[in-house]
Amino acid sequence: MASTLLKLVDETIPDIYLQQITKDDATEQYVNWLNDPMVNRYLETRFMVQTLTSVSAFIDNINVNPNEHLFTIRLSATGQHIGNIKLGAVNGHHGYGDISLFIGEKSCWGKGYASQAIKLISQYGLKQLGLRKLCAGAYEPNIGSTNAFLKAGFIHDGVLKAHYLVDGSTCDRVQVCLFSED
Repeated sequence: MASTLLKLVDETIPDIYLQQITKDDATEQYVNWLNDPMVNRYLETRFMVQTLTSVSAFIDNINVNPNEHLFTIRLSATGQHIGNIKLGAVNGHHGYGDISLFIGEKSCWGKGYASQAIKLISQYGLKQLGLRKLCAGAYEPNIGSTNAFLKAGFIHDGVLKAHYLVDGSTCDRVQVCLFSED
């Protein structure tokens, strides 16, 4: 089965590659990331305790949906799974898709891997899927996420005021986008 997995690589991005997720990627480590308050602070998964069963079911549901594309983020040197990135809710009628990601391996935070993963998934969405626009959003305090998208060539697309609740207070959603012409 491994030989049929979609793998996204680019020689200009030597540190990481993306690989289509499988049920084999549903590990205790992955579950622990999703349940870690430092990792999941700005993830919607934080509202439910995650288990191997829930993660496996999520992977199954994603992999049968042609409008969802979920990849593991892996270090090129070792193949270590350090996080995930998704191009999902692809809307073929309007030609756009939404990107979301997380780096679960905290030792890999701040090394530029998120921006590299965003570049790879963007190439896939724009070139292979033929989308015209990619979108993403982040909780306003999650400056690292917004900066990763900006570093990958995205531009500010707007702000949804008081969109989220964090620790009992509202915060904005910062939206970014990338067009195929960019």
